[in-house]
Amino acid sequence: MSEVGHVVAGVDGSAVALNAARWAAREAARRRSGLRIVYADPTTTPVLPELPGLHWPKEHRDQVREQVAHWLDVAAAAAREQAPEVAVSTAACAGSPEQVLIAESGTADLVVVGDRGFGGFTGLLAGAVAVKVAAHARCSVAVVPDTGDPLTFPVTGPVLAGVDDDRSAELVLAHAFAAASDWGVPLHVVHTWEVVGIDLKWLRARLPADVVGEDEARFVSEALAGWGERYPDVEVYRFVGRGAPTAELLSRAREAQLAVVGARGRGGVAGAHLGSTSHKLLHHSPCPVLIVRSSAPA
Repeated sequence: MSEVGHVVAGVDGSAVALNAARWAAREAARRRSGLRIVYADPTTTPVLPELPGLHWPKEHRDQVREQVAHWLDVAAAAAREQAPEVAVSTAACAGSPEQVLIAESGTADLVVVGDRGFGGFTGLLAGAVAVKVAAHARCSVAVVPDTGDPLTFPVTGPVLAGVDDDRSAELVLAHAFAAASDWGVPLHVVHTWEVVGIDLKWLRARLPADVVGEDEARFVSEALAGWGERYPDVEVYRFVGRGAPTAELLSRAREAQLAVVGARGRGGVAGAHLGSTSHKLLHHSPCPVLIVRSSAPA
């Protein structure tokens, strides 16, 4: 069974965020945890955010707060309908959306957001809030994509795990195996390598591609060692080869119900809070993306 704690879902009244709240309820049920739905209430600031220097008129403020309460009620009802067994609470919190969600991440096991909210358009890249929260949250973050009309999320298909180095592989596999086991689906483990970036070591060593490939396959085997014994019910498929990790993950994400990756990839540097592959998946993945981390980003 997955870790016990609570899941936080951020909503803004948009249909995409409402769909993310439904997915968060399903995930909370899987984890046997509670769900807290939050809204960044703009009226908690003394002035109008779009018109600095002008204070909120009382009538306008009251109307906005009524609307916020309504959106929270709608999201809570949708979450309870999705997972009646989950305890759901709601809160309107002071601050910008990213500030609220990053603050919530300090006590949550998972923060869930939609990939865009009000003001977004189908087909645009992941919203700024989703990217900022994924980069700076102190816990794992799941981003649920805008799937168009009707808004939904996949509930069949394998779990996809992208592994690339020793620093993140164990954490990624822990989450991916747990989800695959809980849902009773196969786990697809993807690892690719390229003769760029991190693979400069292979260029310097002038090793043949087949030797590099054997070494990369060995890395995956070592990363997976012991997981089969812990999760004998999970059927594991390995996809190891030379190529771009983002392209391979996106290709396989079309059939998956969840893609699990680390916050930083191989070749990450201090201060880079979100790896290139994770960042690209947020922009383009057709299934929810779970970016796992065990502590605050450095």
